Amino acid sequence: NQVWCSDITFIPVKNGFLYLVAIMDWATRNVLSWRLSNTLHADFCVEALNEAVDRYGTPEIMNTDQGSQFTGSAWITTLTEAGVKISMDGRGRCMDNIFIERLSRSLKQEAVYLEELTHGFKARRVIDNWIRFYNTDRPHSSLGHRTPDEAYWAEQITKLAA
Repeated sequence: NQVWCSDITFIPVKNGFLYLVAIMDWATRNVLSWRLSNTLHADFCVEALNEAVDRYGTPEIMNTDQGSQFTGSAWITTLTEAGVKISMDGRGRCMDNIFIERLSRSLKQEAVYLEELTHGFKARRVIDNWIRFYNTDRPHSSLGHRTPDEAYWAEQITKLAA
């Protein structure tokens, strides 16, 4: 909960696109919350942020790119009122937020592109199943071959014990 990151990616469906926002704990790669939307209005991003804060507490820092959803007043106000420091990538610097970018790539390659997503309900089900797998069953070499859930909760227990 020191640094969280967020990004939006498009999800292709039969008749267009949906937009996925995810909130991730940077150190453990745990996906804390996510939302799908058929528009790029900032409200779905703020909803995902509020859910993550309600479930996991407030991070010290939130890192995003400079997309309008993350530079707009709704997002900035929510973070400021919670006392979260705001960090933004340099313009055009996707590598600054590499963990969330990699999450989007893996989700698309391992789930989205393998399914025929005919509508939002199916997209939501496919994404939910994959994120659950990612958090609970997929070990990461950078986490000592633990899953994001194992790493996240180990960090929380260590902080409580200190």
